[in-house]
Amino acid sequence: MLIKYKKSFEKIAMGLLSFMPEEKEVKKLQTTIKEYESNDSWKLFLWKEEDILGAIGVRLEDEKMVVQHISVTPSHRGQGIGKKMVQAVKEQYDSKYIITANENTERFFQSCDK
Repeated sequence: MLIKYKKSFEKIAMGLLSFMPEEKEVKKLQTTIKEYESNDSWKLFLWKEEDILGAIGVRLEDEKMVVQHISVTPSHRGQGIGKKMVQAVKEQYDSKYIITANENTERFFQSCDK
């Protein structure tokens, strides 16, 4: 189930985002989390089953929604969680936005349609 990020999930979200290659540095990661918390055009969602297993972050640009972060805990990769997150975002926002990916998530995003 896709849930909206809130401050109480900060450590979990930072841990998940740290798996993204461009988010390895702690200062960069802190800046990213602050952006999700303070910028209304940045939205972070978490994937929860029994535990929180993944994160997907998007940026709104006029009529486009750009997927800029997708991350799943290493022990749960290969189980379709990333695809479920992309599908959930598409189902929730497809009628309002053209959903696309950035250079960091494009390859995975395209594989979700196969």
